[in-house]
Amino acid sequence: MRYSAEIEAVVQRLRDGMADGVLSFPLTSFRAEGGEGGEGGENHGSGGSGGELDLESYRAYLTAQLAPGPDAAAPGAVFPACGTGEFFSLDEDEYRAVVEATVEIADGRLPVVAGIGYGWAQALRFARIAEEAGADALLVMPHYLVGAPQDGLVGQLRRIAAGTRLPLIAYQRGQVAFTADTLRRVAEIPTVVGLKDGHSDLDRLQRLTLAAPDGFLFFNGASTAEIQARAYATVGVPAYSSAVHAFAPEIASAFFTALRGNDEATLTKLLRDFYVPLVELRDRVPGYAVSLVKAAARLRGLPVGPVRAPLTDPGAADLAALEAILDTGLALVGAPLRRATA
Repeated sequence: MRYSAEIEAVVQRLRDGMADGVLSFPLTSFRAEGGEGGEGGENHGSGGSGGELDLESYRAYLTAQLAPGPDAAAPGAVFPACGTGEFFSLDEDEYRAVVEATVEIADGRLPVVAGIGYGWAQALRFARIAEEAGADALLVMPHYLVGAPQDGLVGQLRRIAAGTRLPLIAYQRGQVAFTADTLRRVAEIPTVVGLKDGHSDLDRLQRLTLAAPDGFLFFNGASTAEIQARAYATVGVPAYSSAVHAFAPEIASAFFTALRGNDEATLTKLLRDFYVPLVELRDRVPGYAVSLVKAAARLRGLPVGPVRAPLTDPGAADLAALEAILDTGLALVGAPLRRATA
C-alpha cells in the first residue's frame, strides 16, 4: 500500500466515484447588490454584482444538485469552493461556511474535495479550515501570479503536505505545468494522490500518466471537459469534472452514460448541438467559464445569484443565446426546460 490506511480509504472512494459519475463543482451563491453590472448590457455586464454570501441559498442549491433524480444520477464526488465556486472571491469565513455546508449536505455519501490555493502559506490556512470542516481531500489550485521552476512546484506541494493530514490533488493549469520527472517527485510525497489537468496537452499528459505510480489518480480538468473527454480517455484519463452538472445534471449524466457505454450517436448529438455551441459562447468573454454556468443555473430557477467582480454576468444578447443552447440540450435528453427554485 502506497498510502496510509486513512488516505487509501479516501483514494478508493474517489476512484469509485470517478467510475460511477461525473465530478461536481458546485457554484457558490451570492446575494445581488446594487450598483453597476449585472445582465443589463447588450453583450455582457460591466461588472460582477455579487454581494454577500447567501448560505441558505447555497444549501438549497447543493441539496438539489447532489440528489439523484429520474433524469440524473448523483455525482461521484463534490468539489466545493474551487474555480466554478469562485474560490478566488471568498474570504476565509465564507470558505469555512461553504465547506461546512457541503460536508453536512454530502453526509458521507460521496467524497468532499475542497479547493485551496495561492502561495503555500495561504493555501495552508484554507487547508486547515477545510480539515476542521470535515473535508475528505484538497484540490491544490495553481499558485498566485508568478511562474515557477519545477523545483519550486515540488517545494510548494511539499510545504502544503507537511501542514495538513488531508490527501492532496495537484492541479496543473495556467503557470503550473509538470514534467514527467517532476510528477515522479510529486507522487513520492506521501499525501499527494492525484493530478487534475487543465492544459489539454495530450502528449504531455500521456508522458505524465506513464511516469506516475500505479494507483495515482488523474482527472480531466479542461474547461467544459466533455468536449475533450473522449480524447483524454485515450491516454488513460477517463474521469472529468463537469461544469454543466452545476446547472443541468440531466445533460451531464446523459453524456457520462453515453461515454461509458460507447454510445457514439448520443455523444455526437450532445457535442454538436449543445456542448460545442456552449463552448463557442463561453469563449467570447474572459471569465464566462464561470459566468455562463451561473447564468444557466439562474435560467433554471436555481438560487445561485450573480458572480462577484472581477467576473461579469452575461448581458441580454449572450443570455438569450445561452437560453437557446440550454433549451436545446435539455430537449435532447428529454428533460424539462425549467425547474422550480429549490
